[in-house]
Amino acid sequence: MHPKPVYIAVVGIGGVGSAFLSQLAVLQKRYPHIAVVLISRSNQTLSALSFSEPLSLDNWSTQLAASKQPGLTPADIHNYLTTSNATGGKCILVDNTSNQSLAEAYPSFLSDGISIVTPNKKAFSSSLALWEEIQSSSFPVEPHGGFIYHESTVGAGLPVISTLKDLVATGDRVRRIEGVFSGTLSFLFNNFAPAHDVSKGGKWSEEVKKAKALGYTEPDPRDDLNGLDVARKLVILARLARLKVEDTSAFPVESLIPKDLESCQSGAQYLEKLPDYDGEMAELRQTAQQEGKVVRYTGSIDVVKGELKVGLQKLEQGHPVLGLLGSDNIVGFYTERYGERPLIVQGAGAGADITAMGVTADVIKVLERIH
Repeated sequence: MHPKPVYIAVVGIGGVGSAFLSQLAVLQKRYPHIAVVLISRSNQTLSALSFSEPLSLDNWSTQLAASKQPGLTPADIHNYLTTSNATGGKCILVDNTSNQSLAEAYPSFLSDGISIVTPNKKAFSSSLALWEEIQSSSFPVEPHGGFIYHESTVGAGLPVISTLKDLVATGDRVRRIEGVFSGTLSFLFNNFAPAHDVSKGGKWSEEVKKAKALGYTEPDPRDDLNGLDVARKLVILARLARLKVEDTSAFPVESLIPKDLESCQSGAQYLEKLPDYDGEMAELRQTAQQEGKVVRYTGSIDVVKGELKVGLQKLEQGHPVLGLLGSDNIVGFYTERYGERPLIVQGAGAGADITAMGVTADVIKVLERIH
């Protein structure tokens, strides 16, 4: 007996989306019943004429570039997946965007049995009301709801979320979660204040420029340095640990952007003025060194007290975070079972291929649960 087709709609085809489609083409050889019926970006869409004639992944980029069909709203996508599917097969929406409107539409997809796989943090870190609606619309709370997986919202392809879910589901008591949750900030501080010899660190502004040149930062580095990306990840983990965190405004988030540079009109202007503040960062590094410590940008969740914190921290030599290299992430789970020797998840936490791997792995999980 052949499995029923599973129809996949892919929204967002930037770096992660394109890498995902490449991995999905390989996955189709193992799961030939996968049928891609929609590939969409903000201004263009490629859709199958019918679900019985799915899209080919051999030349999707050429076909999309030639498409005259505009981008779709969340309602358009929902309508397409619910009205065009005459076969009764299951659907998976793969959202590779950071679109808030699409994130807010997740409950409507899930309640109609459409599963969702996504690295979009906004769905899980904005209002607590949206988080709760997503949970109540998805399986198993809603018996006929779709499945939802979002491993890549924290740590790219690292098994951070699945590890935490397993700890909670098996009855372990998570007491504390802490680590480095940003590949960008990991790279910056590993070079600005090397753990093995702080004196070999460069000037802060030069390290930021280097990180940007290597593609580790957003086009405007302030989007990485304001701490909000780390804060969103902490909100997600805290909620999975069963804390009711309203949003990122509910706890302190330390920004690394000097107040006077917050109003810069562009990333280029910010980088031009940043050297004027190298002294402040150098003093911070030196103060930590005089205490026998090394400064890093970390996030922490005290589950027992219900407290979250994002910002600079001075760490003793030998701390697991100081063993990081390059742009690696590290997350330590301190639990009743593991005690003060945490369960640690560590590795590359950024990059299109790695993030896409997490998305693809989640698609496999949905495929296995559907059948």
